[in-house]
Amino acid sequence: MALLDVDAVTKRFGGLTAVSSVTMTVELGEIRGLIGPNGAGKTTLFNIVTGSFDATSGDVRLEGETLLGLKPHKITRRGVARTFQNIRLFTNMTALENVMVGVDAHSKLGVIGAILVGPKANEPTVVEAARLLDFVGIGRLANDVASSLSYGDQRRVEIARALATKPLLVLLDEPAAGMNPAEKANLMQLIRRVRDSGVTILLIEHDMKVVMGVCERVAVLDFGEMIADGSPEEIQRNPRVIEAYLGRSAAEGSGS
Repeated sequence: MALLDVDAVTKRFGGLTAVSSVTMTVELGEIRGLIGPNGAGKTTLFNIVTGSFDATSGDVRLEGETLLGLKPHKITRRGVARTFQNIRLFTNMTALENVMVGVDAHSKLGVIGAILVGPKANEPTVVEAARLLDFVGIGRLANDVASSLSYGDQRRVEIARALATKPLLVLLDEPAAGMNPAEKANLMQLIRRVRDSGVTILLIEHDMKVVMGVCERVAVLDFGEMIADGSPEEIQRNPRVIEAYLGRSAAEGSGS
């Protein structure tokens, strides 16, 4: 059984079909890529998996049990965490406090409680949040306000906060966006380390060096439809993928 099953999922917004009968699996312990041109439906699919959008039809199952109809916080508690294309940190809180919010996602306090109680009154949460900041490589920045951090370090805080919810599966939405080459190389190492810690990863990313460097299987969306699914090598050679990114003439040239 796959960890995550996306089964013939369709999402319509009025007359626009953003995702059309998409079927894919994410196996336990893999780093799975999801790519496609802008507007292909990738983030819409993430939003369906995490409960932000309802599917028009189809099903999404985690460990064989449907996620459809659950609120986002309940899906988080079931074991699915995510980061966002546009970073969503509490900018006036420290890196440590941001990760504490994730640690307390399973507690009765919830997000607001984690903020109000504060670090001094919640020592186990502090210890776990500090451990996760060390894990992603920025433990030294624990007490820095999030808004003062570099873009790459803010991404790491967001990943640490996602990991704080103790997920089975993490969905990373363009984590390399805005990073320089050195930061991207470090990010690839971190993604592997997260997987090696026992967390499965589904990754949306436009940087093909990152995708081809870390993913074991890659699915490709174009105009909401799945046009390819396979190993990185198969995807790089696929004429439909080349056409989607570069146009028909490039795809024809690749077959000659």
